[in-house]
Amino acid sequence: QVQLVESGGGLVQAGGSLRLSCAASGRTFSSYAMGWFRQAPGKEREFVAAISWSGGSTYYADSVKGRFTISRDNAKNTVYLQMNSLKPEDTAVYYCAADQYSNIATMRPLYDYWGQGTQVTVSS
Repeated sequence: QVQLVESGGGLVQAGGSLRLSCAASGRTFSSYAMGWFRQAPGKEREFVAAISWSGGSTYYADSVKGRFTISRDNAKNTVYLQMNSLKPEDTAVYYCAADQYSNIATMRPLYDYWGQGTQVTVSS
């Protein structure tokens, strides 16, 4: 069982940066693939970024590639999402998720545990 708590969301102007954190409970965090998803009002929850259990592999949605960076610190049971050059279309609730079976995953149904989400609002 893993519990996930996101933090770091907020209001930022277009072009600005934010760093989201996701703190995980449990001693097996280092064995989980982790991902970030987001959901804008009236839209489906979509994949943003993923990282393998070791941190050696990462994957990004085309819409954030080159602007967002996912990383993890297994000693701190934390995964991060550094978001630069933010755009109004990045406005959404951002969720972190844990997948206990895959090395790395981009599909929402593969993830077993979810956080409660943190709001990111980018003003133009």
